[in-house]
Amino acid sequence: MISDAQKSRIRQDAERLGFEVCGFAPADEAWPAGERLARFVAEGLHGTMGWMAETLERRSHPRGMWSDARSAIVLGLNYGPGSDPLAALARRSNGVISVYAQGDDYHELIKGRLKQIAGQIVARHGGEVKVFVDTAPLMEKPLAQRAGLGWQGKHTNLVSRELGSWLFLGSILTSLEIAPDAAEVDHCGSCRACLDICPTGAFPEPYRLDARRCISYLTIEHAGPVPEDLRVAMGNRIYGCDDCLAVCPWNKFAATARESAFHAREALKSPSLADLAALDDPAFRALFRKSPVKRIGRDRFVRNVLYAIGNSGDAGLAASAAALVEDPSDVVRDAAAWALTRLSASPPAGS
Repeated sequence: MISDAQKSRIRQDAERLGFEVCGFAPADEAWPAGERLARFVAEGLHGTMGWMAETLERRSHPRGMWSDARSAIVLGLNYGPGSDPLAALARRSNGVISVYAQGDDYHELIKGRLKQIAGQIVARHGGEVKVFVDTAPLMEKPLAQRAGLGWQGKHTNLVSRELGSWLFLGSILTSLEIAPDAAEVDHCGSCRACLDICPTGAFPEPYRLDARRCISYLTIEHAGPVPEDLRVAMGNRIYGCDDCLAVCPWNKFAATARESAFHAREALKSPSLADLAALDDPAFRALFRKSPVKRIGRDRFVRNVLYAIGNSGDAGLAASAAALVEDPSDVVRDAAAWALTRLSASPPAGS
């Protein structure tokens, strides 16, 4: 059993590498998260994310990922924005990119630091370790709640009493036995701000998400045309959505990210829809180099931009949509035609 003093040493290593929070949880006990996930998939709420069904057994419990896991070390890096993400929604001729994607991709940065901590643990205590960021089928949010970092709010995301909604998570599973920290409890109370603000009504009830209606899913995971009623509700959100996170009252304790790699690039804070619509594949890759946006590809991204153009009410953007009505991509052509139809039926912006 790793002692409290040895746990403190691990926390010091984490803090030195920039992690704001570090907690310890059992990885070998039963938990209800797997049952909730199975219900989510059985009801089809995962949409076209077939990998969730394919990895269900491994994802249902930490030991499904690694049978020798006994303990988990869960760490969090703050990516808090420097301004209110909701303010950008009013600039309808500009796109809104989710806060987490306005800076550098967090996956490699966090994985490298987790490997450093894991290596130090093995050097001091032996045992085996495996590191995970959210590309692996490990349910990090319920694990983080068990480790005391926060709780899963009514929007299903993790909320911290100290840092609000803005935490990137990483986990280390180990074969070592580590005394767990106290699990965090739910502090949402009667608040339902996150549920009420959702523009697409993606929450059928508190603590349940219908991904098929979630703007983050629609703009990132969904490859084909988006249903027309949901296109309108997307507004000018072109990659992800922060509404349910940003409105949380616990963000009064949030701070701006210390890690400079997570600070928003100027070009991505409130980019011009006209400029984004003109991106070809090389220009798209150049603009989103080292960004998580790059993984969805130019066609899906420009589709999202065209939906935002259609919602803008800005007749000056019609030329940007018209330039794409003969694009090689089916989904881009469909979105361009829809945007032109919407603009022709919309009053001018600001009227």
